[in-house]
Amino acid sequence: MLVHQILTSKADMGVLSVKPTALVSDAVAILSEKRVGTVVISSDGVTLEGIVSERDIVRELGKRGAGVLSEAVSTLMTKKLVTCTKSDSADQVLQTMTDGRFRHLPVMEGGRMIGLISIGDVVKARLSQLSMEKDALEGMIMGH
Repeated sequence: MLVHQILTSKADMGVLSVKPTALVSDAVAILSEKRVGTVVISSDGVTLEGIVSERDIVRELGKRGAGVLSEAVSTLMTKKLVTCTKSDSADQVLQTMTDGRFRHLPVMEGGRMIGLISIGDVVKARLSQLSMEKDALEGMIMGH
């Protein structure tokens, strides 16, 4: 299974993004309201400048306290991003996420972000694929 197939199967909420000058509290509100684990940082909604996850925010809250909520998200965002392309396989993406210990991966094409996939998206797609393979094998065994 390829990344483009995973993107196609997702309910299209689009990629949630905020400007680098947005407050951390604004990002928290979006994460809570949309029930997602990460928000992309982009000045124009297309160019990927960084990413902020729930973990990033909680880690900084633990280190520096609630004052971090009034800072710009650019102070917390991960700037050195790992990305994938729509032609990468689900197994490649899972390995990348596991090795990097992160749960979200921007999907890039021609220098532009075209989507964002989570480890949950990849696991769901992989389980669906395994179920279809199981059904096909059972059908062959049963002579259908």
